[in-house]
Amino acid sequence: MAKKSSQSLSDQLLKTAVDLYQAADADALLLVVEEIPNFDNLKKAINKKTRVLIAVESADDCQICKDAEFDAIVINLPDASVYDRLTQTLLTAVANEQLEPAAEVIALYSGFEEGEVDSISYISLDEHLGRLTARDLRQLETNVPLETLKIVVDLAVEIGREGREGKPVGTLFVVGDSRKVMAKSQPLAFDPVKGYSRKERNLRDNRVKEAIKEIALLDGAFIVASDGTVEAACRHLNGTTEMVTLSKGLGTRHWAAAGITKETKSIAIAVSESNGTVRIFQNGEVMLRIEPFRRPMKWKDFEYEQPAAEKE
Repeated sequence: MAKKSSQSLSDQLLKTAVDLYQAADADALLLVVEEIPNFDNLKKAINKKTRVLIAVESADDCQICKDAEFDAIVINLPDASVYDRLTQTLLTAVANEQLEPAAEVIALYSGFEEGEVDSISYISLDEHLGRLTARDLRQLETNVPLETLKIVVDLAVEIGREGREGKPVGTLFVVGDSRKVMAKSQPLAFDPVKGYSRKERNLRDNRVKEAIKEIALLDGAFIVASDGTVEAACRHLNGTTEMVTLSKGLGTRHWAAAGITKETKSIAIAVSESNGTVRIFQNGEVMLRIEPFRRPMKWKDFEYEQPAAEKE
């Protein structure tokens, strides 16, 4: 992202971005640029009320920005697409509490020519980060059907966003390789899904999903088979956490998710009780992170569908 040399940022483009920031009453002006901008020019273009965030690629760059009294976000994705860099920058800002999940942001970035700041976007985080595509889940190398993953992720996001009776809820789903996962887990207490038929435990049934929401408050993990059947609930996972590294602040639920996916071919989906964030684990690592916005998550695919013929 940003380098330690000064980049020539068009005064006119910056002025346009600041004008848009003020007109839209936005929450932040975000610079996703290849090199750290000229701080003197930047200070001349803004006023004291303008919230500026600068995406940088290292802790040293971050300190340079802080010394100049600008807030920074450390992101190092040199080969990523513009969309992915913007998205990850915004996600990190939300996770760091530098931005609210529903913030309005004016972004300046290189949209066409590498190294040239040539694009301005008005981004509503509530909409931009609420769209998870099927392509995001396809990057997971797993035998679990995409439809099953969608169902479980949707359910996890609903739990993270809604909680239960106004209170936040944290929970954990482990999907796929269910025989091995069951062998590496043990019951914590009474299993509320025990004794029901497979049909009565399948998450493709909306009534089952609503029932799972009701018992998500209980301790332990839900074990879900590849076909979407909830094999068990309230399970303590015995996966190892050796050779597992997680971000500071993640609790036992996330360590359990990392550990079980390190030892099995499962996918774990953890809902944070503190803020509802959903993290998807594979091979002991966080692969995807989803913020629980107020609006329902919209699945969007990139496959072309021929439009229906218009009625005459």
